[in-house]
Amino acid sequence: MLLIEVFVPGGALSEEDRKVLGQRLIDTLMVEDDGHAIEIIDAQRTLTQVLVHEPAAWVLGQRPAADPADPPRYLVRVTVPASWRREMCDYTVEIITGVLAETERAAGRDPERMRREPHAVILVDGISEGGIGIHGRAMGSLDLTELVSRPYRDNATARPVPDSPQGGLIDPVCGMRVDLDDSTLTLVHDGVLYGFCHGLCRRAFADEHGVPLGR
Repeated sequence: MLLIEVFVPGGALSEEDRKVLGQRLIDTLMVEDDGHAIEIIDAQRTLTQVLVHEPAAWVLGQRPAADPADPPRYLVRVTVPASWRREMCDYTVEIITGVLAETERAAGRDPERMRREPHAVILVDGISEGGIGIHGRAMGSLDLTELVSRPYRDNATARPVPDSPQGGLIDPVCGMRVDLDDSTLTLVHDGVLYGFCHGLCRRAFADEHGVPLGR
């Protein structure tokens, strides 16, 4: 994630509620699990920002007109690199909807309305290749993959070699578990077979080790 913007009607959430919502979004979207190394998660956190907006006016298209603050509506815009958007959509929408439902539950409102009625609209936007600037230069998807995965890759020699899961491998770029039955993203380097969760990880590894992608 790069940017998460949450729009809520003025006065619907207190300042503390807005801060809690923003932190909960980051903590829920970015957790260490079997598929994500902590170095990757921490690197992603450094690039992620959440903004909670209260628009000066909020007009709903429905008829008859409803007060958007009773109950509060949510419009969430998530901005990611375009090449990541498709694979992230389902996961992102589900997680964010769950966080908003929890916010409603904590406020004593019906959390199920987030899935029953269109009270939460989530837009996952993709930024075109090269349209992101970090460290004073434009970055593409491969540059971002390199930036986010570098801490994990640099620590590779300092941690024990992970056991490969049965029928799979550990992506050497990001630490993700790769099921070889579901993925054809592999490379052979120095006689060792490596598996990758994404084509960008595969390309980053190939570039770093001088491995032709045709192999």
